[in-house]
Amino acid sequence: MKTECTPEQLEFHGLEKRDVIGKFNGGKITSDAGGLLLREVEKRTYILRRLSQCFTDYRSQDLIEHTVESLLKQRIFALALGYEDLNDHDELRHDPLLALLSDKADPGGSDRVRQQDKGKALAGKSTLNRLELTPTDANVASRYKKIVAHPDKMDALLVDLFIDSHPAPPDQIILDVDATDDILHGRQEGRFFHGYYDHYCYLPLYIFCEEFLLCARLRTADQDGAAGTLEEIQRMVAQLRSHWPKTRIILRGDSGFCRDHLMQWCEEQAGIDFLFGLAKNARLKAETEAEMAQARKRHQDTGKAARVFKDFRYQTRDSWACERRVVGKAEYLRKGENPRYIVTSMTCDEIAAQALYEDMYCARGEMENRIKEQQLGLFADRTSTHKIRANQLRLYFSSFAYVLMQTLRHLGLEGTEMEKAQATTIRLKLLKVGAQVRVTVRKVWLSFSESYPYQDLFMQIFGNLQKIPIRR
Repeated sequence: MKTECTPEQLEFHGLEKRDVIGKFNGGKITSDAGGLLLREVEKRTYILRRLSQCFTDYRSQDLIEHTVESLLKQRIFALALGYEDLNDHDELRHDPLLALLSDKADPGGSDRVRQQDKGKALAGKSTLNRLELTPTDANVASRYKKIVAHPDKMDALLVDLFIDSHPAPPDQIILDVDATDDILHGRQEGRFFHGYYDHYCYLPLYIFCEEFLLCARLRTADQDGAAGTLEEIQRMVAQLRSHWPKTRIILRGDSGFCRDHLMQWCEEQAGIDFLFGLAKNARLKAETEAEMAQARKRHQDTGKAARVFKDFRYQTRDSWACERRVVGKAEYLRKGENPRYIVTSMTCDEIAAQALYEDMYCARGEMENRIKEQQLGLFADRTSTHKIRANQLRLYFSSFAYVLMQTLRHLGLEGTEMEKAQATTIRLKLLKVGAQVRVTVRKVWLSFSESYPYQDLFMQIFGNLQKIPIRR
């Protein structure tokens, strides 16, 4: 039978003797009911409420229907649920589930002031856009855009949330720094061609501690990959030290961050060390020539990859102010030599060469997974507005969506089969849940799909969150 449709119903291919008929008459049904888990996280941490305090709202409060807090919740919960564009919100503003997540007292939108807005509890794209496009000098006299963002407060909040997640000061933390490319397809402000990545892009700087995001700074691509890192680390360390004065801090990064001013600053601070990759050169290769010969011999004898490590002191001819400890990995593979080098302020007595490289330095690769999770899963690369300030705000929104998802992972998923799941998997299995939404005078009823395949897991995660007190 040919598939047909009428304004009343959709007639699909039949199932043996049965007709298959579809109608858009199921009532208010959402595919995002699992987003309520994120709302439970918010009620226990106030991540987004605290974010709203990083904005100054010059609007007349008696004339608005959407507070800054509700606008941020709408925007960031939507990112977590997979809606990356502002354009999506012209349809999402009808959604009572997203209105519930945004704490709209009237999730059905029946009490809106203007007749054309009734049934649309949430803000449209034009209202949300004001979060990004308000200039820094806006004030109460400005005509349209009056919600001013304060990036310094958002930077401090990311670190505060990291501190709050630890019930006691840790003995040691490792701050991972890395840069990546954010491809540009338009003519955004600060657009430059990057030779290494071979396209026009921004060059954002990320700083993580394990899976905790501490900094996401949008930068132009016409500069060194380590540019601005020292300033970010200095403000971050000052904030950490005010709470954890005795915690040891190790700064870790690849060879792109092996810069003398960074290493010198660490050496001058008490309780701060560094561990960086070091780009290979002829002098370094000559230093590990004997070890490479040993590795080659082992490979020839066994047919397997062989590694030999050497611990030595080294100083560049011009760029370093002093001699430093370097560890060389002389590795021989089936394809040939594969030498690698790292430089550190940690001593030989503290950690041996092989453990320093294999156990501590190589672990930095996990940070790349976190960057990919934010860029691909939470749309950190949606930097398509003209102004770099607006694009930085989009990066902040993505960053706080990441923090919200990571907090769900930390508080709700720990001890479950999904405790290591990335954002896209969490969204697919836990957030994209079908449910009917009914709004009455006294209650909001959600009837979840009986065929949802992860009901037991969902209940386990909900139980984990219920053990954590709700903030008042």
